[in-house]
Amino acid sequence: MSTTRDWLLDDSPASRLQASLGRSYRMLLALSRNPLAVLGAAILLILLLTAAFAPLIAPHSPFGQNLGARLLAPSAAHWMGTDELGRNIFSRVIYGARITLMIVVLVAVISAPLGLLIGAISGYFGGWIDKILMGLTDVFLSMPKLILALAFVAALGPGIENAVIAIAITSWPAYARIARAETLTFRNSEFIAATQLLGASHLRVITRHILPLCTSSMIVRVTLDMAGIILTAAGLGFLGLGAQPPLPEWGAMISRGRTFILDQWWVATMPGFAIILVSLGFCFLGDGLRDVLDPKQGGKS
Repeated sequence: MSTTRDWLLDDSPASRLQASLGRSYRMLLALSRNPLAVLGAAILLILLLTAAFAPLIAPHSPFGQNLGARLLAPSAAHWMGTDELGRNIFSRVIYGARITLMIVVLVAVISAPLGLLIGAISGYFGGWIDKILMGLTDVFLSMPKLILALAFVAALGPGIENAVIAIAITSWPAYARIARAETLTFRNSEFIAATQLLGASHLRVITRHILPLCTSSMIVRVTLDMAGIILTAAGLGFLGLGAQPPLPEWGAMISRGRTFILDQWWVATMPGFAIILVSLGFCFLGDGLRDVLDPKQGGKS
């Protein structure tokens, strides 16, 4: 009787489920051989667990003020010290993981499918549709992402919801470019022509055949872009245009702590370390996924 491992690694799968699970298992094996990818996955797993169990992990309320304990240095009672209002920084960093995770997930859910669809339509139809969509894409790509996000947030107003919308609006062009490039490589392929001869509509060809083929590259790009999204969100929070007080958003915490950076360094440094650590986690995992999912990198995995 064959083991589960043999079933997953079978070169001749008997069903689509077996083929899909086998492909995922091979990808996990390849990732496990990359120490940085494993480290990145561990960091992101800690982020997820921290966000999920924040009330159990945080020793204090992230909003509770105690002016008698303001600006205390890191100690056994306050692992990361306290801020100017006596709030426990460790608890605020823990709860800030929820806000960071919510921002990156919402931006990815909005911008990646939008860019994927625009790029696939542009590459599939070509002609004037391609010129219009890629012209619009080039307009967005020609401006720095943070500056463009600042402009949208200034128009929409400060707030975490508007910050998510602004970052998503500035993030989709890169995904559109990737999807268009992928679509151009196989839009004239025989399997696409055969599907069209069978009477499939343009919508079916794009959604059922083209978009799935662009998914691997999109996953890699989204994972690598998470660090940039976190930094953009922190930048908006630092400028007072993202999450508003008293929400424990890491960028806003750094902004409030810059006043005390010379004497009470921990107020701004601790959330800064959190931003760096999570950004590195996404970068390490994204780099590992690129080696596994990119056919051109196949020899490395």
